[in-house]
Amino acid sequence: MRIGLFFDPPRSIDQFLAQLIDAERRGFASAWVAQIFSWDALTLLAIAGREVPRMELGTSVVPTYPRHPSVLAGQALTTQVASGGRLVLGIGLSHQIVVEGMWGYSYDRPARHMREYLDALLPLLRGESVAVEGETLKAMGNITIPDPPSPPPVLLAALAPRMLHLAGAVADGTVTWMTGVKTVESHIVPAITAAATSAGRAAPRVAVGLPVCVTDDPAGAREQAAKTFAVYGHLPSYRAMLDKEGAAGPADVAIAGDEATVTAEVRRLADAGATDFAGAVFGSAEERARTLDVLAGLV
Repeated sequence: MRIGLFFDPPRSIDQFLAQLIDAERRGFASAWVAQIFSWDALTLLAIAGREVPRMELGTSVVPTYPRHPSVLAGQALTTQVASGGRLVLGIGLSHQIVVEGMWGYSYDRPARHMREYLDALLPLLRGESVAVEGETLKAMGNITIPDPPSPPPVLLAALAPRMLHLAGAVADGTVTWMTGVKTVESHIVPAITAAATSAGRAAPRVAVGLPVCVTDDPAGAREQAAKTFAVYGHLPSYRAMLDKEGAAGPADVAIAGDEATVTAEVRRLADAGATDFAGAVFGSAEERARTLDVLAGLV
């Protein structure tokens, strides 16, 4: 299992680059950046690609609704060139409250939207022309990049059955958040693997993102996680995964404990079928340093 880090929106681009340079020095396989209401994730990764020469650089995730497939394809291919072919393009639907309440788009038939989005995006990333006239979007034409790069792998933020089917049968895998190890093993991995097998595709990537803290006070760390990540306990898609896990909230799926405990929990994810782990490190400065040391030791 590849071990990477999930980065919060930084205070500055220089801070972000310093964090990535340190992560690459420690041997981490990947760095993952969310597209929230802050920096543009792909722009950050394009800049980073010129500064760190080895790590994979992933988005987790770019919402599809406010970005036409042609726009996202052009931006992703630019980042792919800038990074020397190390982009992992994670995309997702976002959430109804955001799509309708903040952006003003219809969230009707989200799985169909994603299927039609992939029908346009994937060929565009391969340098092909598209002519997609679906029920949720229209995309025509192509993206022309001199000396076109290889297309980046595309991972879907997939939790529900129809999205997991798309992630395995059409895309290259999934990237999850706030999904515990039991649910990864019993729900995520079997569904996406079956979809890939039925479609005759290679084994999919399963990138699992979770909060992680090496600490002598796991109860205190979980209390902090409950506050820091509280919103994810209320968004329907994450709430469904927490319910599958039997978790009351995000604190119950956060990985927290001493060095041995955290090491064992991360290894459990590998045993459950995760191909990648993206640790969202939290806690005090001392706890963060300890956590980075433990995760680097697992690389």
